Order: sequence, then structure tokens, then C-alpha cells
Amino acid sequence: MKKNIIALCALAVLSAYSASGQQVVESVVAVVGNEVVYLSEIEGQVVQLKAERDPTPVEQLRCRLFEDQLVQKLFLDQARIDSIEVSTESVEADLNSRLTEYIRRAGSEQALETYFNKSMAEIRKDLREMLTNQYIVQETQGTIAKDITITPDEVKKFFNTIPRDSLALVPRKVQLSMISVEPPDMEASKAEVRQRLLDLRSRIINGESFSTLAILYSEDPGSAPRGGELGFMTRGELAKPYAEAAWSLKQGVVSKIVETEFGFHIIQLIDRKGDMVNSRHILMKPKLSADQTEWAILKLDSIATLVRTDSLTFPHAAMMFSSDKATRANGGKMVSQNPSERVDWLTLDELPREVNLVVRNMKLGEISEPFRTTDSKGNSIYCIVRLDAEVPAHRMNMQDDYNYLSELALRNKQSRKYEEWIADKIKRTYIRISDDFRGCNFHYSGWFE
Repeated sequence: MKKNIIALCALAVLSAYSASGQQVVESVVAVVGNEVVYLSEIEGQVVQLKAERDPTPVEQLRCRLFEDQLVQKLFLDQARIDSIEVSTESVEADLNSRLTEYIRRAGSEQALETYFNKSMAEIRKDLREMLTNQYIVQETQGTIAKDITITPDEVKKFFNTIPRDSLALVPRKVQLSMISVEPPDMEASKAEVRQRLLDLRSRIINGESFSTLAILYSEDPGSAPRGGELGFMTRGELAKPYAEAAWSLKQGVVSKIVETEFGFHIIQLIDRKGDMVNSRHILMKPKLSADQTEWAILKLDSIATLVRTDSLTFPHAAMMFSSDKATRANGGKMVSQNPSERVDWLTLDELPREVNLVVRNMKLGEISEPFRTTDSKGNSIYCIVRLDAEVPAHRMNMQDDYNYLSELALRNKQSRKYEEWIADKIKRTYIRISDDFRGCNFHYSGWFE
């Protein structure tokens, strides 16, 4: 009985939008359970992907995007049945983060509005809906696959299904430990930077352009070309001292000097909207003098000698002497900068350029000579590294890549489960699709039955 009611409602919606050929752009082209697919959703994605130079022929692209929408609606329909909800806080955090990045890439809110031909309120609303649906689909998929596990035998069988000439080439991976030192008496260098910023602040207050001076003098490579403008950001996306200063400013006012882990800043508030601010800044960083550089090299040489002569272990030396907080706590061990991974096996491409160049010629267990590089904040540092372990570049195999293969096998098993679930869901769900898509070569069968 319920299915019949849904069918009647769906027919009414479809007929209402298809009655006039002049309304086709806004027409409903599919109904999946209690969910609908609008033609404008499909065409909008087609236009966007073509603007991004997607090589897929338009009709083929339209069919693929349409089926993607159909599948998503199946999951959303099931989520409604199961009363699945997602955290609004997570959605909003993701929304703000993405919007900030979009605005940064576009250059301004106005440029973003022009690109999408929508107001910021409309962009925010559409993005919130898209992210909410994505989160709901993920939760639904998690429910479907929650009991799926993988055994070593299944991993082996999965590996054996991969043609040997199709096995990926795994790049060289290394485990590294690092010790860096911060020279004493940095106050002179810091004082010099403060004075330079005070001079620039005075020039701005006396009428010179903040943006022009940021282009000329700021040491932030990301914002300097844009006159120091960062784009709209939340408090959580900014260094705490910077955020506190920015939120305390009135529009157009220039802050006093603010110190963060990135260096020293002067800040000007451009605009504030809700829980986000747009600001511009000039960043300057203290430089090491020749004497400080020499001190750092000699200090690192002496530490390396202690380790090489077994007077001190490398982890102990790192915890005693290293100025790098990210590695000091775990005995100097370097890990991925991706917070979601935190793995200590790194490819050379994941390393800072200077570290990459040093490590590529090192032998196992070797400690490097002191060299200059930059930390995660972009500050210059001097350090030594030790090559703790390595896996040479190789074709993927069970011995060296079991954990990765296990993940692939698990994902493959989950994908098969999703495929089975989708095929069964298609059979059990009321589905009505516009005849305009009958010519599509869909991945799943049964859409028109």
C-alpha cells in the first residue's frame, strides 16, 4: 500500500514538471523511493566538469552523473527508513573549511559568487545540502558494511587476482629520525624583525597601502601576491594569537605586532561575517646570523658524534636536544604531516625538498651531516637525520605491502557488498526515470523495470 502511495505522488511530481517543454531545465527526471533527481542537478555538474576539461563525451558524462545521483538517492532513501542522522557540527565545520578554501582559490567572495552565479547564501545552502547528503551516504554505507572483516587468506586470494603486469610500482619508503636545534640569542634577530614591522605599520597608518607593502615585504608566499589577504577563515583555522588579534580589531584597523609559531605579523581586518573573518597580514621571520648558523652546525656535529660513538642513543639525544616539538616527543621519529595518517613510513616525495635531497643518497643507519631545511611552519632550521629503515622501490608484493593489500582487499569486499545491496535495493524500491535517459548504458540493471 505504501509503495502505491509513493508511486502516485511520484507520478504527480513527474507530470507537473514535464507538462511544459519550456520547464525542462527544472524538471524532475527521476524518483527513487521518497527522493527526487532534478535535471538541473545533472546539467550543472556536466557544465562544471566540462569547464574543468573532463574528456568524457557529454552524453556519456550525463549518463554517468545521472546514475551516480540514482545510487545516492537509494542510500538516502534507506537512511530515511533507518532514521540515520549526522552531526550538524561536523557538517558545518567541513562546510566552513571548504568555503574558506573556495574563496581563497577564487580570490574573493565576489569572484566566487560570479563563478557560480549565486549569492554566498545560496552557495552556502547548496554546499551544506551536498555535504549533509554525503555524510548520510557514508553513515548508511558504514551500516551496510559494519560486520565485514578480512582474513589473511582472503588477502592472499585478492592479491592473486591481480595480474602481475598490473601490480603497482611502490616508491621507495623510508623511516627517519631527526634532531634540530634552535640557536641561542635569537632576540637580536627577533628585535630586528619587530622594528621592520613597526616601520611598515607606521607607513600604513600614515596613508600607504597595506596591500602594496604586503606584496613587497610579506614572507607568506601564499598571501603576499594577494596583498596579504587570507580570505574568510574561522578561529580554528588560524594560529591562536593571530585569531585573538584579528577578532579584536575594527574594520580597517592595523594591529600591533603579533607573534605566532610562523613568525611576526601585523594584521588588518577586512571584514567579519558570522564566525568568520577576512584579514590581510604582513609576515616576517627572524633570520639566523652567520654566528648562529655556525653555532647550530657545531652543536649538531657534537650531537651526531655522541650518537655515532654510542655515548648516546639517537632517541635520547632527540628528547634532550631537539627543538622540533613534532618529533622530540617520540624520539625524533618523523611521521606523515597528514593528521589522519600519522604513519612513520614516508615516501621521498612526502619529505621537504632539502631532506629529500639528503636522504636519497644515504645508507641504512647513516646519520647525515648538518643541513638547512624548513619546518612545518615554514621557518628555517638546521638539523641532522638518520635513516632508520627503508623499503626500496618495488613491485607490490605480499611480504612488503601486506597492510596496504589488506586495506585494498577489505575495500574490495566492501564494494562487492555495496554492489549486492544496490542491486537488491533497485528491485525493492519504487523507481521512476525519465525516458530521456533510456539510451544510457548504465552500470546497474533494473532501473527501468
